[in-house]
Amino acid sequence: MTDKNENIPINDNTNPLDGGLLDNIQEEESKNKEENPFSTILVRAITGAVYVLIVVGTALFSPGAFNLFFMLITGLATWEFCTIVNVGLRIQVNRLITTICAVMLYYAMFETVTCLAGLGVKVFYPFIITLMYILISELYMKGFRKIENWAFSFMAILYIALPISLLPLLEFIPINGGLGYTCTITLSLFIFLWTSDTGAYVIGSKFGKHRLFPSVSPKKSWEGTIGGGVLAIIASQIIVSFLNLDNGHSVFVNRLIWAGFALIVVVFGTWGDLVESRLKRKLGVKDSGNILPGHGGWLDRFDSAILAIPAAFIYLSLIA
Repeated sequence: MTDKNENIPINDNTNPLDGGLLDNIQEEESKNKEENPFSTILVRAITGAVYVLIVVGTALFSPGAFNLFFMLITGLATWEFCTIVNVGLRIQVNRLITTICAVMLYYAMFETVTCLAGLGVKVFYPFIITLMYILISELYMKGFRKIENWAFSFMAILYIALPISLLPLLEFIPINGGLGYTCTITLSLFIFLWTSDTGAYVIGSKFGKHRLFPSVSPKKSWEGTIGGGVLAIIASQIIVSFLNLDNGHSVFVNRLIWAGFALIVVVFGTWGDLVESRLKRKLGVKDSGNILPGHGGWLDRFDSAILAIPAAFIYLSLIA
């Protein structure tokens, strides 16, 4: 199976690595908002509300539904990454196989934690086979940018699939000598991201004067970032107030630990957003996709989580 991306438009007169094809993104976005700012905000709000409902709803419904949703997200985000890389760098990363490989990694991690199918290490076979296929198939492909194809296929796995695949490790925690499912940790992680994003936008719009990282994201300010972080910490203290102290993992109901949890998520979530912004600017794309009205693509929606999830996993593992 191959994916040669024959239909991807390419502008041969532009160097995609000369600082970005869309260094004027800020100007374009400003024009769009001036044309119909209320409509833009309304569309973003509706899309964001639906997204939040799906995440919360699947987490509360069952671990299977939640992980099936994030398995899908892993695949969609990987597909988008491969697409913008193929367009921006004029290479031919095999989107289909790379996406399958990413999904198989998530499934393998979920099965390893839950042991639902009792497959043991065999659950990693499909993931390993697809990795091998990526390497071998390039030998028979036309063109001479095989190293780039390999590099960005594996980057998609390491940058997107591996971090998101750590989510099951946050869902199943030690409870009374065994492992138990709880959506508290994972939902709290996303609540901290949502709270900090909202706080950063509102506070940054009103009081933001000092740019956080102007060469990557001209809109982000220190004031907004700090404000969003404070709101996330407040949210953490509200959440910990409602947690049950007698559930066998009391280490997770310490207020200071939860404040640190929120802070870790905000700091690494901000870096995650900046990493994707740098990537898009260098590749010359405004959004990773257009499937989410007002938000862009799935990679745009989950860019903060890509670094926040592994950081939260390490933090909670160290204090557990």
